[in-house]
Amino acid sequence: MDRFRLAAPLLGLLDPETAHDLTLWALRRGLGPKNRAPDDPVLAVSIWGRNFANPIGLAAGFDKNAAVIGPMLDLGFGFVEVGSVTPRPQAGNPRPRVFRLGADRAVINRMGFPGQGLAAAAKNLSAWRSRSRPGPVGVNLGKNKDALDAAADYAAGARGLSALADYLVINVSSPNTPGLRALQGRKELETLIASVRAARDEACPQGGPPLLVKIAPDLNDAERADIAELAVAQGLEGLIVGNTTLQRPESLRGRHRTEAGGLSGQALFELSTAVLADMYRLTGGRVPLIGVGGIGNADQAYAKIRAGASLVQLYSALAYEGPGLIARIRTGLAERLRADGFAKVAEAVGADHR
Repeated sequence: MDRFRLAAPLLGLLDPETAHDLTLWALRRGLGPKNRAPDDPVLAVSIWGRNFANPIGLAAGFDKNAAVIGPMLDLGFGFVEVGSVTPRPQAGNPRPRVFRLGADRAVINRMGFPGQGLAAAAKNLSAWRSRSRPGPVGVNLGKNKDALDAAADYAAGARGLSALADYLVINVSSPNTPGLRALQGRKELETLIASVRAARDEACPQGGPPLLVKIAPDLNDAERADIAELAVAQGLEGLIVGNTTLQRPESLRGRHRTEAGGLSGQALFELSTAVLADMYRLTGGRVPLIGVGGIGNADQAYAKIRAGASLVQLYSALAYEGPGLIARIRTGLAERLRADGFAKVAEAVGADHR
């Protein structure tokens, strides 16, 4: 963890995306910190037939090409989600496309799904699986910007990666790919789920990974109700709530606050947690939820769980708090669960609704 404190001032002087690329370079070469202390048993989660040593995951976007799964699990994450993975490689939107809002502990990005594509992700995931390392890995699927048939793109991702994933995510909530969020409409989403499920089942006839949908925090009441009803009716295995927001709270102070793109970090916490709680209520707790958006400490991770999340994810806070954040959240979350009389995470899920 000392390495981060030494490197942080230098990384802060760099363009955010350059700093991120440098971090990935170091992680691939084994230069990242390691925290292999055993998890408190109270943090264990069992869901979808998978066992998670703790409920704290790395959100999609950090490891787009599945290149640093091991190093991120070594930080103490209970699971890692890679992607978004598009069928074909693409450059994404023009730079600069990531902006720090340091005073707000927030980030704005308009990346546009840059990545090396399906073949590269599959190669990296296969190499990871061959090492038989523990730790669930989810795969977040996206579509190419110029794709004429969105369902075909998502199906291609499912066909190529289902056998390598502990869970699959249909990402229809990024604000940085034109037309993507329109796929959250009930009819469009129903068609998309059916297409991806068929591709998954084709790839894994003996039983494939659970299928989740990642939604935006900017959905209105009617849109949330539609998705909740669809998720229950379709037997969807989970929802991730939510992606970045297009909203700009008046409290933002960072000089880049007017940049176009999705806002993440501390400024997203209240909105994303409110939407999470609403989706738990609308689904009657029948659809497992992953809570993401603005988590930067143990209290916020615990708040997501009490609002209805079985698992939680973070990303932006790492840029400000460093890798030691994961150990602090693990310790603090275990303390809060025990203090409230919970023997395991599952007992606390949705506690605020009871």
